[in-house]
Order: sequence, then C-alpha cells, then structure tokens
Amino acid sequence: MLAGIKVIDFSHYLPGPFASLRLADLGAEVIKIEPKTGDRMRELADDYLFDANNKSKKSIALDLKDEQDVQIAQQLIREADVVIESFRPGVMKKLELGYEDVSALNPAIVYCSISGYGQHSRYASFGSHDLNYMALSGVLAQLKAGDRPIHPTMTFADLIGSMHVVEQITAALYARERTGKGCYIDVALVDGLLSMMTNHFVVEHYTGQKNGIPVLAGTVVSYHLYETKDGRYMALAALEAHFWRNFCDAVEKPEWYEGHLSAACDSNSLFLEIKQLFRTKTFQQWMAFAEQVDCCLTPVFETDEAKTWFANNAYRKMIHIDNDQIEVATRYDEHFFTKRTRAPKLNEHGGVHAYDERSIKYCDNA
Repeated sequence: MLAGIKVIDFSHYLPGPFASLRLADLGAEVIKIEPKTGDRMRELADDYLFDANNKSKKSIALDLKDEQDVQIAQQLIREADVVIESFRPGVMKKLELGYEDVSALNPAIVYCSISGYGQHSRYASFGSHDLNYMALSGVLAQLKAGDRPIHPTMTFADLIGSMHVVEQITAALYARERTGKGCYIDVALVDGLLSMMTNHFVVEHYTGQKNGIPVLAGTVVSYHLYETKDGRYMALAALEAHFWRNFCDAVEKPEWYEGHLSAACDSNSLFLEIKQLFRTKTFQQWMAFAEQVDCCLTPVFETDEAKTWFANNAYRKMIHIDNDQIEVATRYDEHFFTKRTRAPKLNEHGGVHAYDERSIKYCDNA
C-alpha cells in the first residue's frame, strides 16, 4: 500500500521504531539513521526487542554532530517522503535538521516529531517515560486492585502513540497527493492516551463516575472476571440478553435470567452463586464449555498461552513461530511473513560509494 514511499527514521527505542515498522509492513522503504554506537534498543534483551521492532528496514550509522554526516542525512532527506524523529524538542533544529531546514530541502516532506508532551507545551522539556504518561492521562488510575494502581507491563503510551503516528503520517501523505504540499506533524505520546480516555472523561464530566461506562467496569454479574477451581480466570461478557440466557441455560440456571444486570457485589446472592459455580470447574473445563456455548466467555490467557493460541493456523496468521523464532504481524495479510525481512545490522546499508544532489548509493557491508 505504501510502495514507493521512503521514510528516514531518526528515532530510537520503541515509539518511533514501532511506528516505522508499521510503515515498513505497509510497503514503505524505511532507512533507520543510527548513531555510530547504534540504537540503544540494541542493548536490550539480547537484541530481541530491536529485532522485533526493526524488521524490513535499512540501517545507516551517522554522527549528527559531524558536518559531513549531516550532509549525508540531508541528501537522504532530499529524496525522502517522510522524516520521523523522537529527540527532545529543539534537538533536531540545533543539528540543522529541523522541519524548517528539511522543508527548505524538500517542500513535499511529511515531517513527524514524536515527544512526550508536544513541541511547545509547558511540559515540553520534562523527562518522562510510559508510566509517567499513563499516570498523568488518567489511564493508570483505571488499572487498580482495590484503591491501589497496578503497575502495568504494557507500555501503552508508546504503542498507542506509535499507531497515532502512523495514522497521521498516512493522512498527511494522502493530503499531499491532493495538494502537493508536505507538512509538519507534532505527536505527543500523552495525546494518544488522552484520546483513548474520551469515554471516561465524558462520563465523569456529566455523572461524576470515574471509571468509565459503569456496566463495562465489572459492576454487573454478566460482565465480570471469575476465578476457576484451579485459580485461573475466565472473562464473562454476556451483556446482551440472548448471550446471558445462553449462559444460564447451559449451566441449567434459568432462574438467573432476571439478574442479568444485577450488581457484582457480595451483598448480591446471585453474584455469590455465580462465583461459586465458576469454582466448580477448572480453567480447561471452562475453556471447553466456552467453545460449546455462545455466551461471550473466554479464558484469561498468559503471554505464552496467547502466543500459542494465535499462532495456530485456525486464526488469521498474526503470529508465526518457527522453532525458536517468532514473528508478530502489525496487520492481517495472509502472505505477511513472506514479505518481511530481518532487522538490519548496524550500518549495514551505510557504505557510501558516492552522493550528489541527485542520488546516493550504498554498498552492503553485511
């Protein structure tokens, strides 16, 4: 879909690389600009994370404080469609690679800056990480055990922010097709979380409820997590009456019909009965039940279980496991994994034969 689009990616760690991975998976040519020491993600988890987030890209190592290397970067940008960077606000401008510099070289460029709080907000210079963005946006307060927030293992701001980046870049490329003009995109990671909180903010504003739509917050018996006999959990989401009736019929409890949206609290005898029912069967037994009864009941999988479940050919081939190697798709395509290539070695595509104002050629140093 993005064949013929060239992306120059100056970003490190996760948000920018995950965004450019998604662009590469859509067919764009992505050239990753790394420092001579490499993207710092190369040092994490024995290269696994770098490899996972940098498939199908090229690597060129440049010292952006060196004038000649900056000229190489500028030449690459002249031939590019998109620039992505994730330095602190103002850094690219100091390197003479800011939007004003770049658009003078290539007026059609789509230039995207990724930061925590945006380029010009009062928090622009604040150092923060995913946990900070989740805390400030209100997302972290939605993940609680009792009154205490749970420390998540998912980096929601990075991942949602990456999708926000791709959304805006593809929209800008579409606009450029109609106008011929490039543009500047200012993406703040916290913005993606704030937009995700839309329903929660609206509900709180008008009703005072702080946990979003009440019926979806685990407050009713038909939409709740239940513990099994062996200490695992099943997710019941039978909000619609027909799903709830299917569940009640399957467990031979038609007298439960009327309690469909009753409170999930220990003062409700029906809730106590349902909790006791789920403790009569093991996780595997409830999984077998869920496959036979159309009632929106699913197991709460751990990472290894979800990986194996969705790698099965019965699903859409989003995960591919080959011996000790694993690939996770960014979108559905039946032939997705035949199109991807491995992540590049540092500066694998950085051997410059020659460059002028029209072209720049590389040798493969691998």
